[in-house]
Amino acid sequence: QVQLVESGGDLVQPGGSLRLSCAASGSISSINVRAWYRQAPGKERELVASISSGSNTKYAESVKGRFTIAISGDNAKNTVYLQMSSLKVEDTAVYYCCVHTVIADYWGKGTLVTVSS
Repeated sequence: QVQLVESGGDLVQPGGSLRLSCAASGSISSINVRAWYRQAPGKERELVASISSGSNTKYAESVKGRFTIAISGDNAKNTVYLQMSSLKVEDTAVYYCCVHTVIADYWGKGTLVTVSS
């Protein structure tokens, strides 16, 4: 079992920056991939960014060059971050942290990011 708690969602103006955090606890050693997804009102949930245990990263085309996913540098490696810059109105969504293990996927409850002037 892995428990996830996201934080960092907020109201920000277009062009601004925000950093989301996702703290994991439990069977952290079983995690293969950590990812951020988002779901905007009326839209399906989509993958924003992912990072493997080998630090290989993937990004949605819509966020490339603006968002960066990273794992905490300490030995516990129990926090994954999503640094978001040059935010756009269309980035408004609930952002979910997700981890993939061999056994199952685990999800956080989400954190709301609102980009508006």
